[in-house]
Amino acid sequence: MTATPLLEVEHLTMRFGGLVAVDDVSFTCAAGEITAIIGPNGAGKTTVFNCLTGFYKPSVGRLRLHGDGREHLLEQMEGFRIARAAGIARTFQNIRLFAGMTLLENLLVAQHNRLMAASAFSLAGLLGLPSYRQAERKAIDTARYWLDQIGLLGVADYPAASLPYGDQRRLEIARAMCTEPRLLCLDEPAAGLNPMESAALNQFLASLRHDHGTSILLIEHDMSVVMAISDHIVVLDYGRKIAEGPPAAIRENPDVIRAYLGADEDEPLPATVSAGQETPT
Repeated sequence: MTATPLLEVEHLTMRFGGLVAVDDVSFTCAAGEITAIIGPNGAGKTTVFNCLTGFYKPSVGRLRLHGDGREHLLEQMEGFRIARAAGIARTFQNIRLFAGMTLLENLLVAQHNRLMAASAFSLAGLLGLPSYRQAERKAIDTARYWLDQIGLLGVADYPAASLPYGDQRRLEIARAMCTEPRLLCLDEPAAGLNPMESAALNQFLASLRHDHGTSILLIEHDMSVVMAISDHIVVLDYGRKIAEGPPAAIRENPDVIRAYLGADEDEPLPATVSAGQETPT
């Protein structure tokens, strides 16, 4: 039985002058699954993310996100509406936490839109109306829930900058989850992690899928993460899709081996490979 598509990317093309960063790429992400986008440096992976989240407007293509009985055409939406109305949350290659804020405050910031709406854009908050106090309590409970999920509830009042690097990575994902996304887009979440931290990340992302039904679109160079948790993999090279399928098929695909590793066709893709970070093209 075919899984229900959540995201449909059709003929996505992104040009920067004479440079074609993404060239006629099509793929789907199924609801409740983890889809990974892999490829060598400069393959166009981050550019695909930037088109999906409104940082770039595609030169060509249709980007459909389904949810709540509606169809959102992402290429026609402003970035802030993609996050708010379509329900796409994103993390970046470089951590973007508010370093001077506490862990709890970082997760409350993610719920700012809901709190502002509940406060009637500050009026109810200033007056201390019950509707706002209830929304505030819910926001705090949500933040505390996700801190507990990543094992950091005990340091909720510590500044984010005081955390080890791996904990900061998971805090950033927890912050994105506070927005209750339909699709969680993670840009190299395992970058800079040691093997133990990568294993903990695998467990956390798998729990988001199994326990919360979260749909995840993942860019990652660390094959120990990709092969362990992905349901479906899309492979890019020089902006074009060269393969897609389940992990087992991708591991043995000669085009993937040749493009991603520069290896001989008869050498299988290893389970653990870590390459350098991609340039933003």
